[in-house]
Amino acid sequence: MRQVVLAGLLVLCLLALQQRIWMSSDGVPVYMELQSEISEQQEQIKLLEKRNRVLIAEVADLKSQLIAVEERARNDLGMIKPNETFYFVTENGL
Repeated sequence: MRQVVLAGLLVLCLLALQQRIWMSSDGVPVYMELQSEISEQQEQIKLLEKRNRVLIAEVADLKSQLIAVEERARNDLGMIKPNETFYFVTENGL
């Protein structure tokens, strides 16, 4: 009889612990949600690291080559050299 009561108490303790693990505010569902958020953040970090590498390479290129600076000024800022004439041609010729 004593073993039955002890087994019953152990089962109740096990059920209480299972309820705490699966249903509480710090249980498995919260853990799974946090793991998902961590994965998303890691993907975001990878994308940002890739972007940073591209920008670092671009900065190094601009620092080392005057041609890159000139190209950037022409394309992005619309600058032209002194005594240079710029012609803008459209598709329809007007």
